[in-house]
Amino acid sequence: MTSLFVLIAPAVVTLSVRYSKDIFFHIIRFLLSMSSAEIKNTYHTPAKEISWISRHFPNLIFYKNMVSIIVKAAGLAKKGRYSGEDWIVSSQNMMKALENVGVKFHIENLEVLNKLKSPCVIAGNHMSVLETLVLPGIIHPHQKFTFVVKKGLMDYPVFKHIMISRNPIFVDRVNPRTDLQNILSGGQERLSKDLSIMIFPQTTRIFDIDPKTFNSIGVKLARRAEVPLIPLALKTDAWGIGKWLKDFGKINPSVKVHFSFGEPMTITGNGKHEHEKCLQFISDKLESFD
Repeated sequence: MTSLFVLIAPAVVTLSVRYSKDIFFHIIRFLLSMSSAEIKNTYHTPAKEISWISRHFPNLIFYKNMVSIIVKAAGLAKKGRYSGEDWIVSSQNMMKALENVGVKFHIENLEVLNKLKSPCVIAGNHMSVLETLVLPGIIHPHQKFTFVVKKGLMDYPVFKHIMISRNPIFVDRVNPRTDLQNILSGGQERLSKDLSIMIFPQTTRIFDIDPKTFNSIGVKLARRAEVPLIPLALKTDAWGIGKWLKDFGKINPSVKVHFSFGEPMTITGNGKHEHEKCLQFISDKLESFD
């Protein structure tokens, strides 16, 4: 990649000076997109040497890189230039930044997304901000998708530009009935345009699974839109919840990160059976994760 850039750099500069800055911008974007990679069915972080400073100061090193990635992405998004491919690259760079301080990822059964002949609803448990930042690089190369997210993200001065560019469904978590209607109507609209939906039925981030707080909104949306439901079990507590700032918790490289996708389910009847299967899949996987 570096050698390629060195070879064509003179031509890139010449074109940008002679014609326009837009040419330079698009060529650089193309080169950056070449750094993205589609994660296949399974993925395990390869063994690698972690630098001394990353081992001893993982929070400092990771958050420095995280801020850089988000600021660059937000800059593109604010200008209306943040594409799905850019989202993948940013997300995979975030994953690499975590791996570079020693966090290990384990992803399994991703091929279920490739088998689908339609968009889908993905319903998963919610542990930390990690999944919001990393899942685009895992899912989007296989299924174009967006999130259901809390409206409070609109208050984030930089990150909000990234989320808005991805056409998410916002919920305010004040009136459950209003949130349900927004998810069902907004979800159907996006699914009809071949955009899958990632939803976290738990109303907040917690490190375990409680059937009482894991609602059936994912099942209801899948039933209404007549699309498959895919359960996603995840363990992302390597990124802790911050004491002062919730999103800036401690990074613990000794804790492994897991993502496991379940088989697609067709919703029948009122969806109660499928909801229980989804919940059981996640519960069983959480118990099996090391």
